[in-house]
Amino acid sequence: MSKTKKIVIKEADITNHCPVCYNQELKLTFYQKHTYNAFFHRTTDEVTHEMKCQKCHSIIYPVNRTTDIERVFDYYNKLVEPDKPSVRFTTLFFIILILVLGLIGTAIYLHLEGII
Repeated sequence: MSKTKKIVIKEADITNHCPVCYNQELKLTFYQKHTYNAFFHRTTDEVTHEMKCQKCHSIIYPVNRTTDIERVFDYYNKLVEPDKPSVRFTTLFFIILILVLGLIGTAIYLHLEGII
């Protein structure tokens, strides 16, 4: 089974007013999706975001955002630099690969020698 984690790639404190409680403590967080498996670790290109008020702990959805908040969001969205999508293989993958290649090589050798 693979696990999926959202890793924080950028956080920003915003001084715009919260549409719910009118406080000026908003936090904008950008996440990148990472998948972990026994054989590999994958970094995807999927980037998500969440805007949350620090006072009332409510999530500010795009429907509730004002034009000022949207302008600030667009600015920070341009600044986000996610990691490149990649796949890194684990040690278990390489051990199994070496064992399978060794077994195939042994079977070919035994077949050519006429033992099998």
